[in-house]
Amino acid sequence: MTRVGGQGGSPAAPRAVDVARLAGVSQKTVSRVFNAERYVSDDVRRRVLGAAEELGYRMNSAARALASGRTRSIGVVTLGTALYGPASLLIGIERAARDAGYALRVVNTLEGDRGGVAGAVESLLEQGVDGIVVSEPIDESDEGSVSLSVDVPVLVLGAPATFGGPRAVTAGVGAESLARAATEHLLDLGHVTVHHLAGPQRWFAARDRLGGWRAALSARGRLQPPVLEGDWSAASGYAAGRELASAGDVTAVFAANDDMAIGLIRALTEAGLRVPDDVSVVGFDDIPVSAYVTPPLTTMRQPFDAVAHEGLRLLVQAIEKPDAEPAPANDPPVELVVRASTAPPVARTTPARGRRSASRSNGSAHAPPAGNGPPATD
Repeated sequence: MTRVGGQGGSPAAPRAVDVARLAGVSQKTVSRVFNAERYVSDDVRRRVLGAAEELGYRMNSAARALASGRTRSIGVVTLGTALYGPASLLIGIERAARDAGYALRVVNTLEGDRGGVAGAVESLLEQGVDGIVVSEPIDESDEGSVSLSVDVPVLVLGAPATFGGPRAVTAGVGAESLARAATEHLLDLGHVTVHHLAGPQRWFAARDRLGGWRAALSARGRLQPPVLEGDWSAASGYAAGRELASAGDVTAVFAANDDMAIGLIRALTEAGLRVPDDVSVVGFDDIPVSAYVTPPLTTMRQPFDAVAHEGLRLLVQAIEKPDAEPAPANDPPVELVVRASTAPPVARTTPARGRRSASRSNGSAHAPPAGNGPPATD
């Protein structure tokens, strides 16, 4: 017989009944607190959690799963990338899941994966998750939609409602509204039109930003210039900047992310164009470095935490109250961070091409120093 307490043995691990006794509540109340159920007062919740911490009580997730039929875990399918936006949204999802009392299981996909999102979802279902988040996927099909065959609720962030299954709920990341606000900011400054440096169009996020730009110009009856497409990198922004500088008539550009905006500004500056005097530039994301580049970048700040918490709220309701009407989604906030890269247009006394030619004649490099910049592109 194994001794679990008393002289010469280790003390027994604290049990839920011990937590209930110390907190002065019933075991049922302790269970409600640990399962994050409603109708428990804040005072009682604090007492139970305080007692559990004092006793060193740790919930037995396996036993709780057997009792409730749920593992209290949520799976996340996300694109395997170090890009600031998707990575920041994943951090927000993890925080929101933890606040809701769920553990997170993450499966990364890559562009070109044969299994793609469907394979990642299948992997998570085999792990017994209670719900799944598909976070900012890319378009993997010719039709632009993927139907997932799942028997748990699915939250789709940043993709059309057709991307999912019969138990899917959707929550927008607000990209279209943010892009529209970015474009309107430049128009409000007095620019006749706004050029757009778009992200790769397999990304639903890039399509939404393109749509917001178009909507803003259409609402004002403004010309829509040809769209340049980058790949989210500063190098692609630099290549686009060289092309825009050669046009000679560009006064405002909205870039679909900050990295491309930074590369764009580098190319414009090397071409002899001043930002914002000659060309105003707005980025998207508000990456940490955007406040410290030259000039500091005006950008749209993505509400990652707000989007994640709103999405997880909808998913948890679908998990815990499957028969309830879906809760209405709240729109994420729109926040423009105005810095020094945007200004009203200035009448040019010297054509842009003339300034660029002058800078070349003075020995200014048209491409980055060797080893520091992207190769020349068509």
